[in-house]
Amino acid sequence: MSILFLLGTVFLLCTNNGGLRAFLTEPSIFCYKCKKFHLGLCYDQMSSCILKYQQSCAIENFYVLTKKGRSIYFYSKLSCMTNCEDVSFLGFEKRTELICCRHSNYCNIPQGA
Repeated sequence: MSILFLLGTVFLLCTNNGGLRAFLTEPSIFCYKCKKFHLGLCYDQMSSCILKYQQSCAIENFYVLTKKGRSIYFYSKLSCMTNCEDVSFLGFEKRTELICCRHSNYCNIPQGA
C-alpha cells in the first residue's frame, strides 16, 4: 500500500513538464479577495488569498450599459481564480471584464482605485 502511495507521489511530481515542481519552489503570491469593491473601498469583508497551483489573481469588473451603448463602471470582484484568462463579455444590459495577473503580490487592485 505504501509503495503505491510513493509511486503516485513520484508520478505527480514528475509530470506536467516540471510545472508542479516549479510551482512548489515559487514564492507565495498573495491576492486581494472582496465580493464588492468600488472606488477603493470593499463593501464586503476585504481579505486575501494565496495562489494555489494554476491560479492567478483575478479582477472581475462589472459595467452597466447605457441606451447609447456606453459602459459605466459599477463595481469589481477581487479573487484567486483557477485557469484564469483575460476576457470580456458583452450582454444587452451589462459588460463584464476579467483581468488576470500573477506578477506580484496584490496585483489585482483595479486601476484608478
